[in-house]
Amino acid sequence: MPLWLKRSIQVLASLIILVSLIFIGLAIYVNTHKKELQASITKELNKNLNGSLTVGNIEPTFFKGFPSVSVSLKKVEIKDSLWNVHHHSLLTASDFDIAVNTMALLKGTIEIRKVTINDASIYLFTDSNGYSNTSVFKKKPKKKPVKDENSAPAQIRHFELNDVRFILDNRKGNKLFLFAIQDFHGKVDYQSSGWNAAIKLKTLVRSLAFNTKRGSFIKDKLLEGNMDIAYNEQAGVIEVKPNVLNIGVDPFVIGAKFKISKDPVDFSISVEAPSILWKSASALLAPNITSKLNMFNLDKPIYAKAIIEGNMGAGGDPSIFVKATVKDNILTGFGGVINNCNFAGVYTNNFINGKGFTDANSAIKLYQFSGSYKELPFTVDTVFIHNLDKPVATGTFTSKFEVVKLSNIIGSDILNFTKGTADLKLHYSADIVNFRFNKPILTGFISVKNADVSYVPRGLNFKNTSIALDFKGPDLLIKDIRLQSGKSVVFMDGSVKNFLNLYYNAPEKILLNWRVRSSDVYLGEFLAFLGDRKNNTTVKSKDKNNSFATQLNTMLEKGNAEINLRVDRVHYSKFTGTNATADVFLSQSGLSLKNVSLKHGGGSIKLNGSLKQNGRLNNFALQSNVSNVNIRDFFYSFDNFGLESPSYKNLKGNFFAKTDITGSVNSQGKLIPGSMNGNVNFDIKKGALVSFDAVKNIGKFAFPFRDLDNITFDNLNGKFDIKGRLVTIRPMMINSSVLNMNLAGVYATTGKGTNILLDVPLRNPKKDEDITDKQEIKERRMKGIVIHILATDGEDGKIKFKLVGKKDKDR
Repeated sequence: MPLWLKRSIQVLASLIILVSLIFIGLAIYVNTHKKELQASITKELNKNLNGSLTVGNIEPTFFKGFPSVSVSLKKVEIKDSLWNVHHHSLLTASDFDIAVNTMALLKGTIEIRKVTINDASIYLFTDSNGYSNTSVFKKKPKKKPVKDENSAPAQIRHFELNDVRFILDNRKGNKLFLFAIQDFHGKVDYQSSGWNAAIKLKTLVRSLAFNTKRGSFIKDKLLEGNMDIAYNEQAGVIEVKPNVLNIGVDPFVIGAKFKISKDPVDFSISVEAPSILWKSASALLAPNITSKLNMFNLDKPIYAKAIIEGNMGAGGDPSIFVKATVKDNILTGFGGVINNCNFAGVYTNNFINGKGFTDANSAIKLYQFSGSYKELPFTVDTVFIHNLDKPVATGTFTSKFEVVKLSNIIGSDILNFTKGTADLKLHYSADIVNFRFNKPILTGFISVKNADVSYVPRGLNFKNTSIALDFKGPDLLIKDIRLQSGKSVVFMDGSVKNFLNLYYNAPEKILLNWRVRSSDVYLGEFLAFLGDRKNNTTVKSKDKNNSFATQLNTMLEKGNAEINLRVDRVHYSKFTGTNATADVFLSQSGLSLKNVSLKHGGGSIKLNGSLKQNGRLNNFALQSNVSNVNIRDFFYSFDNFGLESPSYKNLKGNFFAKTDITGSVNSQGKLIPGSMNGNVNFDIKKGALVSFDAVKNIGKFAFPFRDLDNITFDNLNGKFDIKGRLVTIRPMMINSSVLNMNLAGVYATTGKGTNILLDVPLRNPKKDEDITDKQEIKERRMKGIVIHILATDGEDGKIKFKLVGKKDKDR
């Protein structure tokens, strides 16, 4: 063996023997001076304690902290001076290891280099009066200043906690922090201004309740990562530098400041999540916040940052400020799903300074909110929600879309759009109930242009429809409406007073005030209103929770309307009237007509009436005043009023009439035979009965030389009482160019029942043409031979005429 190697082995062996001898000596020293050493360590650890630190036993563990000398303190407990009152020890540790400076120990002094705590509980307790067992660390009042150069506060350079239960229980501030620390170790660097610590942490957060009444943040989540902590003694501030910590599986950048110089301690905690799912983020918050946030969801990760500020004293919740950024996401909430969702949002529970950190003083602001709801794109400049106890949302909603897409919201059971565009800008204010907008108050406009739409329950189709809705406070103004159904083009505008309140609470009580103008209206195109609704069951919407469709259906079907009508030409079947004006009241049960006026057949018609809608059978009541109307046009337009004869072809003259009748029409607007009741007073001036076969058949035998094809009369008036299919003809006098007659009886419009008696003088009325005295004419009228004719039902269903004697007539 080379000499140099031999000498090196000898030196190394000598050093090992020397170190072994030193540690053996230290072991002998510790064992022989256990009581003194325990007392020294206890004394060192009790420095600046306002209470007591007790050690159950001390054992040497030299190689555990090599090259320092280590001892293990068993059953260590720290109590404050009032422990006997509250019974909460600040520290109880089964195993408390201390590594001391070897050289200092040989000199007889204790310099602690490292503290390791295993299987322990740290309990920071504050009672309801504000007293805390952390007062054990307060300096004792000095009775006499004693100069001791060897006395200095203990400085722990290294520390380690394993399986330690940390509790902060503040009964006055309603705060409870509970951490199950699996690993907490680090190194402390002492400076003149304070100290810096580099720490590694792994702990399970059982509770982080800033207000126990609200519940815990990050409950039952694992917190893991590195921390850099600095203490500035002059400022009295402990600062946790921002660093990445994992909460559960999500990484966060967490920083904090604690101003321990203030009593109670102020704190500020910053938590930033560069990318986190909504549900993951809400699960980290207190239950009172989580329960609200879980009413929503965002499918993709978002950016979020929260700042929590407060103090450890009484005072309820801390201040919470959260900001978030959402891009191209899918939002579920507010009763629906919003695609392509984008916004920047903030939340604060201190909306108005001085009002407290409460739900009532909380607010949410969502800036530049945009998205697509059921394929309808929209933007909202700012969504503002305040007072989360009774939340109210406000904002301005804008959207442009093809109206075909409205079927995704309201379905196609009521209004089925096939073409057109919509443009809307609405400022809204709405209560939020169960995180759904409830009865929003609207101001702004909705404009629909060039729309084709069908009102499905009534089978009505409208083309090239336009409408502008202007929401003014509680009222609705309806402008620039254009409706086209077939050949009818109608222009409308109107208003609804107290619209929103009634729409939400009693849509059947809505009253629309309409002003309607048109050049031509074809009433036959609107006869669908007389028929049964095609769908009188509950309206089905694609959204099961969509009450909008139900309310809209109720409003359209049960709402009322007052219409002021001005139409140049009204068409119905064969009828045409001009310069029509009317006041119409529409209701669920039908309509009423007032002040109806129009021109027809060279004269005028005025009427009032009503129609009770019953589907297949619709009852009407009508009071009319017909003045100077061409009788042929009049009877032609109304299908001869159900009479088989005479027909409009047999009539000439100017017709005047007053009617008060009731009856029924079917869903096609046709008169139900035999349904009319009432009375008719009529007057025909300058009239003529042309080619009326019933008269000609009699006259060709009785008056073969008189002109029966054109029987004229200057003035013919009478009164009919109508009861079903029977028309009672009150006694009337007919003075014509061919003959005079008296007439009375009953005429059956259908079936049997006709019984009309005619008294016909045979003298020719032309013989009296030169007489001007009306009294003389009246006296001469029935002179001469008078025949009595009875018109009755024949076996073939036609009216038969027969001569009867005076006795038969009197019967």
